[in-house]
Amino acid sequence: MPDPSEHLVTLYHLNDLGPAELRRLLPSHPDLRITEIGPDEDPRDHLGTLETATIVLAPLEKERRITAELLDAMPHCRLLQSVAVGFDGVDHRAAAERGIPVANLPGFNTDAVADWTVGALLYLLRPYAFGHAKVQRGKWGPEGVRGRDVSSLTVGIAGFGNIGRAVARRLDAFGARVLVHDPVPSEPAREYVDLDELAARSDVLTLHMPLNDATRGVIGEDVLRRMPRGSWVLNAGRGGVLDEAAVVRALDSGQLAGAALDVFTEEPLPASSPLRGRTDVLLNPHAAGVTHEAYHNLRASVIDSLDLVLSGKPPRNVVNGVAV
Repeated sequence: MPDPSEHLVTLYHLNDLGPAELRRLLPSHPDLRITEIGPDEDPRDHLGTLETATIVLAPLEKERRITAELLDAMPHCRLLQSVAVGFDGVDHRAAAERGIPVANLPGFNTDAVADWTVGALLYLLRPYAFGHAKVQRGKWGPEGVRGRDVSSLTVGIAGFGNIGRAVARRLDAFGARVLVHDPVPSEPAREYVDLDELAARSDVLTLHMPLNDATRGVIGEDVLRRMPRGSWVLNAGRGGVLDEAAVVRALDSGQLAGAALDVFTEEPLPASSPLRGRTDVLLNPHAAGVTHEAYHNLRASVIDSLDLVLSGKPPRNVVNGVAV
């Protein structure tokens, strides 16, 4: 029998995955209470609601992050579910100290992010926008649009999880040489190198690393300086991994020929950011993983995760080491 004490509180806001839709997608749990704390509401104003929560869908906004203070207001919580691959919306270490598992949803947008990464690389290597603008102005000829073949380049992948591996498979098809940096080798046939060697040997550096104390700001002045002059950097991983001020300086000096960034240290990207208004930078609003297929996968994954725990089974994809 469903437990009538189950209370799902969602701080994750997406118009078509609100309480009514969650209830429709969880028909096996008719007694489940579902409460939404909206995107314009401060969770600290809803401590009474959180006190009875047994499952919480974590927010994406850093401003509404589930902190230790909020965790102390959730004595009955037995799962904090991130509705993303990342779990920045939760203090996962504080949750572990309180015995609350934090789970994420790996893999739902792997193809989407890998496709965007390779597409962004092609955008940098073959100046599509410049060529389009040239024809629009009534001009013609190859001046200014001569690019590079992917097959002529060495691409370094920093972070070789699901997305990094998917990027590598796509680059294999283009004939690029692929180097990998990751603390846990997952494909022995790949050439694994340390970060300094990865930078020194890579014409293109693409970042797919998690954000933690070890990786915060790790791609900075020193790493970019080691890269061949006129190289490119892409980030579709986590914004805080890359020192954006160092990227701007490297672009200004010619050390980098271009950059493609889907994620940023501060989001939305501030109007004052020196990354704006440049023709050598492709900016994207943290949407590399947003496709129809990825969103279908996300919905299916979050519902499967909720149904599993509501049925009395342990959660999958726990990221903070809490055994259930």
